[in-house]
Amino acid sequence: MEKQPHPVAPPPADAITREVVDLMASLVALFHREYEEAAAARSLTGAQAKVLALLRRGPMPMRHIAQTLSCEPSNITGIVDRLENRGFVTRQADPQDRRVKLVAATDSGQDASEELRESLNFAREPLAALDEEERAQLRDLLRRMLEGAGPAGPAAEVTAPEATQL
Repeated sequence: MEKQPHPVAPPPADAITREVVDLMASLVALFHREYEEAAAARSLTGAQAKVLALLRRGPMPMRHIAQTLSCEPSNITGIVDRLENRGFVTRQADPQDRRVKLVAATDSGQDASEELRESLNFAREPLAALDEEERAQLRDLLRRMLEGAGPAGPAAEVTAPEATQL
């Protein structure tokens, strides 16, 4: 009988890596808190606001929205129903496959999404402490990290310029 190789555990994180992970977690929490507050101020849930933000790319299938947001398609149906009732989105048949429904933001949905995005101060103030070269360096490092994450999750779905729009 051959021995099965034992999976090798990754090396323990060094102190700097642990600190970076903690700082990133703090930034993510701050972003989520402000995003939810900005959405609520416009009578939107965070999920509704995220769907509108995704639709800035253009019409997309509901299944793709669900995959990008890492949730069940049935949840997206409810979110889209509520956005449609408010006049923020429409559903239309995909011209290449009429069985597929595309969701598209209306003008008022695009306006609501843009207004929400403009209201987010989360990154503006901390980034103002960095000069243009430092911001470019940070952007490049974040892009490299996302590229290194591979296609395994929703982070791979959002390219760096789009990520700043959420």
